[in-house]
Amino acid sequence: MSALLSVADAHVAYGKVEAVRSVSLEVGANQIVTIVGANGAGKTTLLSAIMGILPLKGRVAFAGQDLSRLDIEDRVAMGLGLVPEQRELFVTMNVEDNLELGAFRIERSKAKASMERVYTLFPRLKERRKQLAGTLSGGEQQMLAMGRALMGEPKLLMLDEPSLGLAPIIVADIFRIVTELRAGGVSVLLVEQNAQAALKIADQAYVMELGEFVLSGKASDIAANERVAASYLGFQHEGASVI
Repeated sequence: MSALLSVADAHVAYGKVEAVRSVSLEVGANQIVTIVGANGAGKTTLLSAIMGILPLKGRVAFAGQDLSRLDIEDRVAMGLGLVPEQRELFVTMNVEDNLELGAFRIERSKAKASMERVYTLFPRLKERRKQLAGTLSGGEQQMLAMGRALMGEPKLLMLDEPSLGLAPIIVADIFRIVTELRAGGVSVLLVEQNAQAALKIADQAYVMELGEFVLSGKASDIAANERVAASYLGFQHEGASVI
C-alpha cells in the first residue's frame, strides 16, 4: 500500500544555511510517525516545508499527488493539517470562534458535525466554548489548536512539540487523544523533544540530528536502541550523539 505522505531527498535552507539535508520519510494510513531529536535539529523546519510555509528541494507527495506546485490552502484542502509549536490562536476570540475558523473550507452543515467531534475528543473545550482563548491554560490552548486543525477534517495531522511546557498529566491526555485520532482514521506526524512519550505511542520513528535522519525504524526498536536511550531517554548526559 502506498504511503499517505511521502518525502524524498528533502533539502530546506535558510539563505545559504542548509537546515534539512537529504531527508526521506513516509507516513502510512492510520499511522503515528514521530520525529525525535534535540532542539535545533531541523524538525520544525521540515514540518513547515511539508506544509508549504518554507521552500523545499526534493519531492513531497500526499495521497499520491505531488505537492510542489500547491500552496498552503490547497494542501489543507487535500487533507494536510499542521498545529504549530506557537499554537497561533486568536487570543481575543472565544473557543468556539477559534474552532469555526478551522472550518473555513468545509460546508456549514459539515462544520457543525466537525465541531461535535472535536468536543467529543476535547470535552474541556465544550465546557469553555464561550471563554476567550487567551484566558485558557497552556494545556487547554494546545487542545484548542489541535481542535481547530481537526475542524478541517485532515487525513494527516502534523503536530509540532505538542507537549512543550505542559504538566505531565496534561501531556498524557494529549498523547492519549493522539492515539484516538489514529483509531478514528487520522494519521499523525509528531515532532517531539519528549522522545519517551512519543516513542510509546508511535508506530514508526525517525531520529534527527543537525538536519539529517541518523536512525529510523519501528518506534519500539528505536526506543530499545541503547544510543537513543543514552541521548534522548535520560540515561546519559544531554547532547550525546546517537551516531
